[in-house]
Amino acid sequence: MTPHTRRIRSIRTLFALLVVGLSVSTTVPAQALSYDPITGTGSTWSQNALDQWRKNVATNYAMTVNYSGVGSSAGRRDFVAGSVDFAVSEIPFQTAPEDGSAPEVPARGYAYMPIVAGGTAFMYNLKIGGKRVTNLRLSGEVITKIFTGVITKWNDPAIATDNPGLAMPDKGIVPVVRSDGSGSTAQFTLWMSKQHPALWKTFCTKVGRSADCGLTSQFPTFGSAKAQSGSSGVAGYVSQDYGDGAITYVEYSYAKNSGFPVAKVLNAAGYYVEPTANSVAVALLKAAINTTPGPTYLTQILDGVYNNADPRTYPLSSYSYMIVPTEVGGVFTAKKGLTLGAFANYMLCEGQQQAAALGYSPLPMNLVLAGFDQIKRVPGADVSGVDINKCHNPTFNAGDSPSSNLLATTALQPAACDKVGANQCTTGTAGALADTAVSGSGTGGGAAGSASAKTAAAATGATAIAAVAPADAAAPVFDENGALVSAVGTAATGVAGTAVAAPFTLAETGWGTQQSVMLLAGLLLLAAAVLPPVLARRFTPRGAKAGTK
Repeated sequence: MTPHTRRIRSIRTLFALLVVGLSVSTTVPAQALSYDPITGTGSTWSQNALDQWRKNVATNYAMTVNYSGVGSSAGRRDFVAGSVDFAVSEIPFQTAPEDGSAPEVPARGYAYMPIVAGGTAFMYNLKIGGKRVTNLRLSGEVITKIFTGVITKWNDPAIATDNPGLAMPDKGIVPVVRSDGSGSTAQFTLWMSKQHPALWKTFCTKVGRSADCGLTSQFPTFGSAKAQSGSSGVAGYVSQDYGDGAITYVEYSYAKNSGFPVAKVLNAAGYYVEPTANSVAVALLKAAINTTPGPTYLTQILDGVYNNADPRTYPLSSYSYMIVPTEVGGVFTAKKGLTLGAFANYMLCEGQQQAAALGYSPLPMNLVLAGFDQIKRVPGADVSGVDINKCHNPTFNAGDSPSSNLLATTALQPAACDKVGANQCTTGTAGALADTAVSGSGTGGGAAGSASAKTAAAATGATAIAAVAPADAAAPVFDENGALVSAVGTAATGVAGTAVAAPFTLAETGWGTQQSVMLLAGLLLLAAAVLPPVLARRFTPRGAKAGTK
């Protein structure tokens, strides 16, 4: 090989190394990242939210998350059997299941991660003079008496006291309860056992349960009560013509989707409040996490929520858990942990932007922080993006703290007509947005979301985040990937409300740094083919002859 040839080859090698280096530097691992499919089962209470989030991550991240709403009890059993990667439940594993089945003791480590917040709503079907009632109000004691068979008529004096604006009809009440093991039942019965223990203990004894039965996921049938399977079953019964006079406990989203109202419930501050996104999220600012080692470790403590003195709160607010593995085992692998960690991070942050539109509430900051702690325990999870200041959750901004955040300062106060007294707001609730005319001895008024309340809010400069849409609201704005671009606002103004952060990071379509570097690499590749002979001749000493050694 002549010196001239060696020079050409050396120059070409140098150019090739430069091209390879540039190509490696422009590789974007996130675009090439692949996710193993994961599977979970459990709560029907959370299913509407999970189904939307699964659709979002499939479209945007090519991530496959399979989920079947078979009920919380079945989901926990599937996790114990190791046949699923995760489960969703409103209550922890049961060491002594009510149905006499084996204790729920997983062979692998696990953690409880908050994912979906909402209120236990009381959807009902009631008419006065042939017109549907949409503004019913109930105290906690009355609700407990209805679902324990103590109050059986809609014109009971206690119900009339709650509803001065309504001439309650002489009609029988039909309580509709879950026939299957349900987290919704567990949340409701826990609240009754805590807030009205004497009524609940008497009922438990009457139906053949222990006087201290406390929380139960299997609601006993009694009197005129009807039992239906699943959230869709109880909501479906109430929404039919034969459901006139019926009331059930169900997720707020089911009432919204069915076009039916829910009862406003009396809180500790003396206001009747609807389980909107704001009222639930504000209430959950007082949720605590059990840090005592044992069977209920990392589960929710809701006593502060039930008795929250903030007038904006809905007292029966709670959240469901995603039960995540902290050890490899069963069908779960560390590679699946990468998917589970990414999906969990999405749910706690960007996914919460759609919670209100789906009939739930976005998780407040204190619960997001608790969820982040659990993601870090999942084998294989990438925790580099688990950062509260990069979390686009609509209840807080970067730099906020759990005690001082966006939600706490912007959530609307209830209307004056929602306070205990002779006034009763006529504004419809949940999916039934029509007002109900005053038929009783009391007076009316507009609730939060009504025209009068919005005018008052505008006058004081008050704003609300993630509010449930009022009757004249413009629809939320989504991009082509299903990402929420703006929250609800009024159709009259055309303003879509509070802008929210774009929840997806997509590949750039314009010219950027990566495109510039790739162009340079291409030019270097062309130069590697053309320039070496020229440069070799340029640097060959004068008088040198080809082939001379």
